[in-house]
Amino acid sequence: MQFSAAQIATLINGQVEGNPSMAVASFAKIEEAESGQLAFLANPKYEDYLYTTKASVIIVNEALEIKPGLTATLIKVPDAYSAFALLLRKYQQMMTQQLTGIQQPSFISPSAKIGQNVFIGAFAYVGDHAEISDNAKIFPQVFIGNNVKIGEHTILHPGVKIYHDCVIGNNVSIHAGSVIGSDGFGFAPQADGTYKKVPQIGNVVVEDHVEIGANACIDRATMGSTIIHTGAKLDNLIQIAHNVEVGQNTVIAAQAGVSGSTKIGNNVLIGGQAGIVGHISIADGAKINAQSGVSKTIANPNSAVTGSPAFEYGSALRSQAVTRKLPDLEKRIKELEKILHQLVTERV
Repeated sequence: MQFSAAQIATLINGQVEGNPSMAVASFAKIEEAESGQLAFLANPKYEDYLYTTKASVIIVNEALEIKPGLTATLIKVPDAYSAFALLLRKYQQMMTQQLTGIQQPSFISPSAKIGQNVFIGAFAYVGDHAEISDNAKIFPQVFIGNNVKIGEHTILHPGVKIYHDCVIGNNVSIHAGSVIGSDGFGFAPQADGTYKKVPQIGNVVVEDHVEIGANACIDRATMGSTIIHTGAKLDNLIQIAHNVEVGQNTVIAAQAGVSGSTKIGNNVLIGGQAGIVGHISIADGAKINAQSGVSKTIANPNSAVTGSPAFEYGSALRSQAVTRKLPDLEKRIKELEKILHQLVTERV
């Protein structure tokens, strides 16, 4: 499928500089692009490639000053990175929108409700009274339990499992192998040292415009709901425990884990492999560094913490600086002890 520079500019609200009829059929990095491909330039350190690339069309920042000798057609936009991301999203939507119909073999309960322009791939399972809204895409081997609700334009990639009673909003993307609504980790210790399982009778609610990476696990609530609020972005291999709330537009990187009943605010940034204990709160705008261990509530908005246990970022950096100097400090202390010993000996 080919697109002209003029068509692409219309999609991303850009201005063409060069040949508006120049056509491209695929995307590539600017340093690797060939004729007939589209690239973008957002980082100034790659600017030299602008004059050596073979790309036919390039998306650039409108503030960029162009030197003589450029042959490619340009599409100028306020923010090249965001415009390119928008273009990729639109392209992906065009590709997935072509998928419709129900492949066989698959199982769909007679009581399930299936909207218009839905795609259900082979070996998918749709349980009793489940609802799949218009334009949803359910890829092969997806499991959708009883009473599950799937919103419009939502994509469930291969092998996703949605347990009973969970609710998935509109324009959600859940990647391969993720499990939504498995039991929360609840066990009551007994006098004889054994444990009895606490039934997990709640659900998971994933609101609109959420993206969940591959092989993530989001546990159902003991009672009530585990909630992933609108616009949150979860990376691969993340564990979200029962009754957790993840705020709007919060971003969590891979291999992070959040223990039960913790409330994470809006616009929080959580680095990879961070661990957060249960029953605490994380204030709006907080930044948690990778591999941090958060054991206490972060009460102040826009705080930055690091370390394990995590504490205020600036203090942590100063402590690390002191730690690096410990060998030298030990040497100086020993020298001072010798001097002090000599002074005491001379006095005696």
